[in-house]
Amino acid sequence: MGSTDTRAGAEPQSAAAPGKAKAGGPDDLAGLEAGLDALDAVETRRTPLRETLVRKVLPPVVAVALVLVVWQLLVWAEITDAYKLPAPAAVWDSLSEMWLQGTLFGVMWTSVSRALLGFVLALAIGTPLGLLVARVKVVRAAVGPILSGLQSLPSVAWVPPAVLWLGLNDQMMYAVILLGAVPSIANGLVAGVDQVPPLFLRAGRTLGATGLRGAWHIVMPAALPGYLAGLKQGWAFSWRSLMAAEIIASSPELGLGLGQLLENGRNNSDMPGIFLAILLILLVGIAIDLLVFSPLERAVLRRRGLLGKG
Repeated sequence: MGSTDTRAGAEPQSAAAPGKAKAGGPDDLAGLEAGLDALDAVETRRTPLRETLVRKVLPPVVAVALVLVVWQLLVWAEITDAYKLPAPAAVWDSLSEMWLQGTLFGVMWTSVSRALLGFVLALAIGTPLGLLVARVKVVRAAVGPILSGLQSLPSVAWVPPAVLWLGLNDQMMYAVILLGAVPSIANGLVAGVDQVPPLFLRAGRTLGATGLRGAWHIVMPAALPGYLAGLKQGWAFSWRSLMAAEIIASSPELGLGLGQLLENGRNNSDMPGIFLAILLILLVGIAIDLLVFSPLERAVLRRRGLLGKG
C-alpha cells in the first residue's frame, strides 16, 4: 500500500513536470520570437502610380488651383486697385518675360547657391557646437542661453552690422546666414541629445563607445530625429536670412538674386514683378523641403519603424 501511495503521489508531479517544460520550452520561445518579428516587420510593397498621384500629387495641385481661382475672383471683384492686386495673367507675363530673356534660372541659382553654401557652413559649425553644448555642462551653462537668444533674434538685425564689417559682398551674405542658421542647428542637436535614453549611453560605455566614438555611434544616431528637425529649421533660417540680406543690401556688384528681384519690383512699382519674386521664393522653399528634408524624415522614420502605412 505504501508503495502504491508513493506512485500515486508521484503521478501528479510527473504530469505537472511536462506541462512546465512545455510552457517554457523551445517551441514557445520560437513562437514568441516569431511574434516579435511579425510586429517589427514593415510591410514593403510598391505603391501603384495611380495611388501615388491621387494621394501625393493631386492634393497640392487642387490647392494651388483653388488659390488661383480665389485670386482671380478677387481681381474680378475689384476689391482694390489693379496696380495693388495684379491678375495671375500679369504675373505669368512677368515670368514669361524672364524666361524669354534667359534670366529666370540665373536669378534663382544666385540665391539658391548662396543659401546652400551658407547652410553647409552652418552645418559644419553648428553640429560640433551642439554636441559640445549638449555633452559639457560648463559649456551649456555658458553658451546655451546665448544660442537660445540668438535663435529668437530676427536675422535681419544682423544685416546692418554685417554690411559695415564686411561690405557689400558675398561674405556679408554668408555671415548673415551663419548667424541665423547656426543657433537653430545647434539647439536642434542639443534637444535631440537630451532625449537620448540614459540606457543607450550606459550600454555604449559598457561596450567601449566613449568620447568621439560614443558620440558618433551612440549619441548621433539616437539624437537623429531632433537633429534633423534642427537641420530643417536651420535651412529655413538660412533662406530667410539670405532673403533679408538681399533685400536690404542690394547692389549691382552682388548680382541679381530673388531678394534683389523683390526689391527692384518695389523700387519700380512693378506689382506683378513683386508677386513673381514672392512666388519664386516660396517655390524654392517648398522644393528644398520636398526634395531634401521630407525624404530624410521618411528614411529616419522607416528605419525606426515609425512610418505609418497611411
